[in-house]
Amino acid sequence: MRFKKVLFHGILVYVILSQLGACKKDTIDVVEESKIQIPQGFPNISFPADNAYSKSRWELGKKLFFDPILSIDSTKSCASCHKPELAFADELAFSPGVENRPGTRNSPSLANVAYQPYLLREGSVPTLEMQVLVPIQEHNEFAHNIVDIAQELALIEEYVQMSKAAYGQEPNPFVITRAIANFERSILSGNSNYDKWMNGSYQALNASEQRGLTLFTGKANCSACHSGFNFSNYAFENNGLDSIYQDIGLMRFTGLESDRSKFKVPSLRNVGLTAPYMHNGSIQSLAEVIEHYNAGGLPHKNKSNLIKPLQLSSTEKSDLLAFLISLNDYGFINDERWK
Repeated sequence: MRFKKVLFHGILVYVILSQLGACKKDTIDVVEESKIQIPQGFPNISFPADNAYSKSRWELGKKLFFDPILSIDSTKSCASCHKPELAFADELAFSPGVENRPGTRNSPSLANVAYQPYLLREGSVPTLEMQVLVPIQEHNEFAHNIVDIAQELALIEEYVQMSKAAYGQEPNPFVITRAIANFERSILSGNSNYDKWMNGSYQALNASEQRGLTLFTGKANCSACHSGFNFSNYAFENNGLDSIYQDIGLMRFTGLESDRSKFKVPSLRNVGLTAPYMHNGSIQSLAEVIEHYNAGGLPHKNKSNLIKPLQLSSTEKSDLLAFLISLNDYGFINDERWK
């Protein structure tokens, strides 16, 4: 039953927030560093026309992101599963929801989520504003109702004043979804040692890390999927993690057998900080991830043709691991803005 329920998330969220005006196609770019500092080499961020960046909106969104009032028993917040010190991911395979209800997927990092063309591991939600509703309504996450949340917030004078300052309205579903999305678009990571090396500080990567980069784009061919400034092409692939999957992945959204157990390619930024790995958190370390790909994965009818034995030596595996760790952005996870 849960698979059927989640299959309709994209449709349900779309209908609800279409009524709130969330699906406008008009966007505006944020370019001023005084608003949000875009990492060097990154493209501008496009904000929806009805949710342009402002300090007051960012502050309201941050407050909501860290407030457990979003959950039915006020025990869980967005930050419960997306922890700043872990690059806005979690150290658990499955983050528990209210009443310790078991999670169903590993919490992905929110770093650079502003650039993702669609959300969730099956890409069924097209905007951050829409995505906010998913954990709120999920039985195994917040198990709450956004209308009830708005009514609770309307009884708190601080939230009333912040909402009026940000959107000219008292707390309501429009304000809640817009404010959290506004904050999430500021969660940008682009100052790892790799980035410093790319931007001209050629001592930022040591010899092993540079060899790892050569492997990443060459023999190991990781860049076939983990490409671009955010190390993801956002395609949907089966990477041979299992021969039989409990999670049907993209098929939840499309209903197509050819999409069974395919998942959106994740970004590798801060990958050394976001263990455990894979959609189900089944791999505990980056070294094990490399071993998985080096072995060519397990057989599955939908496994990507790109997944094949790599025949990496011990030294090559060590170099590749060193490069992946160079993608960690320690300034990002220690940023005072997340405190």
